[in-house]
Amino acid sequence: MSHQIPAATAWNFADAWESVAKRLPDALAQQYEDETYTWTDFNRRANGVAQSFLNAGVQQQDKVAQYMYNCPQYLESLFATFKAGLAPVNTNYRYTADELVYIWDNADVVAVVFHGIFSETIEQLRHRVPRVVLWLWVNDASGQCPSWATDYETAAQSGTSTNISGPSNVSGPWGRTGDDLLLLYTGGTTGMPKGVMWRQEDLFLTLDSTNKKRLPPVPDGDPIGERSTKPGPRNLPAAPLMHGTGLFNAMSNLMVAGCIVTMASRKFEPTELLDAIEKYQINSMSIVGDAFAKPILRALDAEPNRWDLSSLRVIVSSGVMFASETKAGLLRHSERLIMVDALGSSEAIGMAQNTTSATGESKTASFELGPNTKILTEDGREVQPGSDEIGRVALKGNTPIGYYKDPEKSAKTFQVINGVRWSIPGDWASIDADGTVRLLGRGSQCINTGGEKVYPEEVEEALKLHPTVADAAVVGVPDERFGQAITALVEPLPGQTIVEADLIAFIKQHHAAYKAPKRVISIATVGRAGNGKLDYKALTEIALKSLG
Repeated sequence: MSHQIPAATAWNFADAWESVAKRLPDALAQQYEDETYTWTDFNRRANGVAQSFLNAGVQQQDKVAQYMYNCPQYLESLFATFKAGLAPVNTNYRYTADELVYIWDNADVVAVVFHGIFSETIEQLRHRVPRVVLWLWVNDASGQCPSWATDYETAAQSGTSTNISGPSNVSGPWGRTGDDLLLLYTGGTTGMPKGVMWRQEDLFLTLDSTNKKRLPPVPDGDPIGERSTKPGPRNLPAAPLMHGTGLFNAMSNLMVAGCIVTMASRKFEPTELLDAIEKYQINSMSIVGDAFAKPILRALDAEPNRWDLSSLRVIVSSGVMFASETKAGLLRHSERLIMVDALGSSEAIGMAQNTTSATGESKTASFELGPNTKILTEDGREVQPGSDEIGRVALKGNTPIGYYKDPEKSAKTFQVINGVRWSIPGDWASIDADGTVRLLGRGSQCINTGGEKVYPEEVEEALKLHPTVADAAVVGVPDERFGQAITALVEPLPGQTIVEADLIAFIKQHHAAYKAPKRVISIATVGRAGNGKLDYKALTEIALKSLG
């Protein structure tokens, strides 16, 4: 854990955002279609929701789940949770009833903020999560507020300008500290989801580390207010706020007095996204690699003169590989773009990044290490540049304190080596002589074929370069001769046909022959989740069934 700072002088998101609201009361904080919310609205409404939590009898650092699509209420209720000295818990809206019960029970959730469309699902499982004392219903025109729920809008509109649980009016007896938590549940394809525990201060300083005008380690006086001299960028989270990529990028934009624009559609649609960029004059957006960027590029190539993208300067991506060919394609449509491809995870933000613009390009899956990042071997040695050794990417400094209620998994990921605490999520990489890091993939998905280790992401990225391929997933299936046989599940582009022999030959042109798939299966969709990730377990089952 990072060094402790007394509560009164530690960074906390609620304190910071309240400071922005005080400095820029009339600037926009959020927009959803034609609905606009100033920083005054954002703060006042969050006070009302925070008071509703306190009225329900919550205790310090009780957990609040957010079960919503992207919308203004998502960040508003997050702000409210921070204000009341509580801990937010993201909730994947694709989860089944059993998965929801697991998350909310594991996280000890006492309040849930949810979109109305999920009322029926919750109705069936409410009795299984008896800790929940407050259900806040967000109206999405899908039906009436259930009798067992409280109307979110009523709570929000009851808010006043007097801040809840802040330095001026501590409604709860506990106030706020830099030790207050945010729980980010992650995973599920290699076991049950785990709740990554971020101290607010660690998360705050991590998100601020990329800003040109950095904040001090200790909030002496009102540095964030003093920095907020004018409204910040207009940011559009194309990725779901329920995942770290979208949420953390939005939070970091609010830290610089930005405005978060959310879209009405609940399914990623590139033309709607491009329409929104033009209509709302978006300056920056978050995406999840090629899972988002390739459909955007196809839409732009199909109608190159349809959209004015001149307002868009920065695209931030994390979580899935962002191919250099895709970046080059986007630059053809807007030379002003700066594309930041960040290597990170829920457990380790900002391990490394590469930046592509019209003045310089970077290769796919190659990164420049951050100042607190090293590549470490399994026995704790540092991988030397140009050595051809591989190791795991490790981050020190402001990192999570562990997984919620799981000391065993915490010890595996958050390791102390030679007296230094590292976050080591499992990303394997090598490092070139010039210091460039080449990402190989997650060890948990590594395929052992004939004694050779093959990382699926490496083969997937090569497959996606073929002109017939929209997306691809690579898994290992049991094989008598090789132990595991590399099998590709390939999603064709519209109007294209997948030819197995062509793709196998194509891979052999780009990689060693042992990395080429033994079989290629055409599939309607590889089923990427909203965060761009693949469910390798389910895909392996599909491959086995298809191969008989």
